[in-house]
Amino acid sequence: MAEGKVLKGAHGAEIPDLNATLWARRDIFSLAGWAGFAGVIGASLLAFSRFMFPRVLFEPPAVFLADRPENFVPGVVDERWKKSQRVWIVRKEDGSFYALLAICTHLGCTPNWFAAENKFKCPCHGSGFKRDGTNFEGPAPRPLDRIKIGLTPEGILQVDKGATFRMLPGPAEGQHPQSVLRV
Repeated sequence: MAEGKVLKGAHGAEIPDLNATLWARRDIFSLAGWAGFAGVIGASLLAFSRFMFPRVLFEPPAVFLADRPENFVPGVVDERWKKSQRVWIVRKEDGSFYALLAICTHLGCTPNWFAAENKFKCPCHGSGFKRDGTNFEGPAPRPLDRIKIGLTPEGILQVDKGATFRMLPGPAEGQHPQSVLRV
């Protein structure tokens, strides 16, 4: 017990003064209330500060430069941009180009190109796609998407993944003529 004043009771008994203690009950509840208020304000400020620094997923740019047209072999699927951009560039035998998005239309896996079998094959569920992206086996509901391909003034192929052409089931010829670059 803290030393403080001693009061005299009605019959002369000594009674310690309870107000002279270090912490009164009222002080403890007041302190707890202020601590709770400060905690709510602090949590609110922390949540607000998170808006100042949003979580951002940095992805490669949607438009990228590939290579000069003469560096592509006719009839061959070029896989140079599969890992970095998830894109295949195909030069047809007639010299025209198209770009396929390397994302399976079933569940979004990345298919592989098998030159010996002349097809794309998805490792997840076995969907198969022809060289032009047309689906012919497995659970994929539609062909691979094509993306915009063009030629810069300097003569370099430019691929724009922001312009995607959703192909419909069936032959790819005649669908989305703007997805084919004729050089």
